[in-house]
Amino acid sequence: MSTPVRAVSRSRSRNRLVPALALVSLLLVSSSLRPALTSVGPVLERIGTTTGLSDSALGLLTALPLLGFALFSSIVHGPAARWGVDRVLLAALAVLAAGIAIRSLPALPALWIGTAMIGAGVAFGNVLVPVILRRDHPGRIALFTGLSTSVMTGFAALGAGLAVPLAAALGGWRMSLGLWAVPVVVAFLVWAARTRWAPSPAPVTSAAGAPAEPVGSVWRSATAWQVTAFMGLQSTAYFTLINWLPSVEASRGVNPQTAGWHLFAFQVAGVAAGLAISALMGRRAEQRPACLAVSLAILVAMAGLLWVPQWGVLWIMLAGVGTGSSIVVALSLIALRGRSQSETTRLSGMAQSMGYLLAAGGPIAAGALLQLTGSPDLVLVLVGALALVQAVVAFWAGRDRRA
Repeated sequence: MSTPVRAVSRSRSRNRLVPALALVSLLLVSSSLRPALTSVGPVLERIGTTTGLSDSALGLLTALPLLGFALFSSIVHGPAARWGVDRVLLAALAVLAAGIAIRSLPALPALWIGTAMIGAGVAFGNVLVPVILRRDHPGRIALFTGLSTSVMTGFAALGAGLAVPLAAALGGWRMSLGLWAVPVVVAFLVWAARTRWAPSPAPVTSAAGAPAEPVGSVWRSATAWQVTAFMGLQSTAYFTLINWLPSVEASRGVNPQTAGWHLFAFQVAGVAAGLAISALMGRRAEQRPACLAVSLAILVAMAGLLWVPQWGVLWIMLAGVGTGSSIVVALSLIALRGRSQSETTRLSGMAQSMGYLLAAGGPIAAGALLQLTGSPDLVLVLVGALALVQAVVAFWAGRDRRA
């Protein structure tokens, strides 16, 4: 075979591999963004016993990544515009892997420092994944958002379900949490290959050659604030449940390992619901029915846990359905409402910065309620109230309007 023919053959093979590499790398990134967070709840009491942290301090510890989301999400646009979303995401994965490793060190300050680094790394990933989805799959945003979120939720389920068994097998919660650095390193290596072999397309430019920018600021847009509120409310409900639901169950006599697997079922139900809601959403910009449906599922689940607790696993799975589909709807709204890659990045940063600032209050409030009253039911009342407000916000956030 002549050299030119070989070159053409290699070029064709590479052209076939590039889309597959792009998709696989994005799914690997999605898989690495939640286990570092969801693996904490099932071993939270063990962390408190080992470190001497109170319920309020544990609430602050579980909220620290969310505070990181709030702090760092709003600044992602600058580095992404300067160095490109692919390179910035690669750096975020490195920070995330380092944070997981540091958190597992025996010194108490390392627990806080590593947790803060995890929050920073995940914050950048949270913002950039919807941007990449919009850039690479503009005609199938809801479908690929559902696929990406389902992978993310599936690995979140593994983090929750395996936390207690891994702690028992590996000699403690530190090794159980530290093991989740491995998928992050894998995602880093594959994303590095993507950055080299499947570079991102050039941004859309104006006639003057400068990157096209939206008119006005998303911070002055009512639609942007509605999407932000929806994002924040669903995130508050989700992170309150994944961190405190095992403790609520433990107070009702459920052993920690069983509670961990119940949280696994919660996440698995979210995977299925995320895929289903993405198919139902399609490409339509009008999403009020989807927004209302996912909000009411959480509300009904909390009412069931309070009033018919003997069906606990059913209500936990329904809560998983609501939260798992809510994040797909929220991320799809971000991608659907932006008019350009730049505006989508800004909207994603705003929605996740302010949304996670609100969400950080959930685990803190839950820990404070438990410490002050000793009543786990108040945690469920808190999440139910959040779901009710989310249903009200859904009416505006789901309307067919651009940011």
